[in-house]
Amino acid sequence: MKNSVILKIEQAMLPTLNNAQMKQLHEVLTHVLWDIDIAAGAGAAAQQVSNNELMESFLAAKRVEGCSEKTLKYYRATINHLLLKITLHLTEVTTDDLRQYLADYQQGSTCTKGNIDNIRRILSSFFAWLEDENYILKSPVRRIHKIKTSKTVKETYSDEALEMIRDNCTNIRDLAMVDLLASTGMRVGELVHLNIADIDFENRECIVFGKGNKERPVYFDARTKIHLRNYVNSRRDDNPALFVSLLKPHNRLEISGVEIRIRKIGRSLGLEKVHPHKFRRTLATRAIDKGMPIEQVQQLLGHAQIDTTMQYAMVSQNNVKLSHRKYIG
Repeated sequence: MKNSVILKIEQAMLPTLNNAQMKQLHEVLTHVLWDIDIAAGAGAAAQQVSNNELMESFLAAKRVEGCSEKTLKYYRATINHLLLKITLHLTEVTTDDLRQYLADYQQGSTCTKGNIDNIRRILSSFFAWLEDENYILKSPVRRIHKIKTSKTVKETYSDEALEMIRDNCTNIRDLAMVDLLASTGMRVGELVHLNIADIDFENRECIVFGKGNKERPVYFDARTKIHLRNYVNSRRDDNPALFVSLLKPHNRLEISGVEIRIRKIGRSLGLEKVHPHKFRRTLATRAIDKGMPIEQVQQLLGHAQIDTTMQYAMVSQNNVKLSHRKYIG
């Protein structure tokens, strides 16, 4: 209890004192309080709430903010792992505890630096919430900075690969599905939730529900319109879903169904890493290469942060060379 009091006093004084003064304050507090018994009182009220209860309250808050169940499941697993390794009450966890936890996690697993930084971000969100809710004075994650990761250039589909994929679709459903993914850049999760009634053929657009149940319009080209209309007109079932299984009872396609189908087409062509998300990255890259403002690409993809959009898009080196000649050379 005494160490907890000293820690809270020091955390409260962090913004005010420099390192030398903090060291002196620690020595003074340790000396003055060494023979004094401190009973648990009002200061221990936060500790009466268990770690699991704090985690559940945090997850409830995130659910209200619109986080998906998939995201909440990831949050829960990450925080649970921390609670298993650090046996302290969350109000007593220090920056050093968390640094050691992340270091041990990275050493004891095959996680990449990117995965470790994802864990850091989740813990930062959790402890910031604890601070906002007055369970702790200051988040111990504040002084743990972003973990630097090597940036890998992610592949996109070439024009030839896209045409090969289209030409090797064995039915009109798969062709319409590939065209819709390629021309809109929508997420595969958004694709499978679409209904026929959501498609505005006249204006070549539809409304999708993205992460956090945020809706946005996406747009498709004339070729996609033709293939989509042909597919819808060929349907003889009464399922309202836009994309359904080929065999009875014609259930709505799930994400795994789309991924399996796209992967199968890729394997038949001898193409590597063929998956639905690659269409999204390809669209973002081409849009930026052709001069679409990054803010509009952000809106098109439904990203809350523009930094996320930049991670999807790669700038063509050939365009850099041409721009250099135009503006500098």
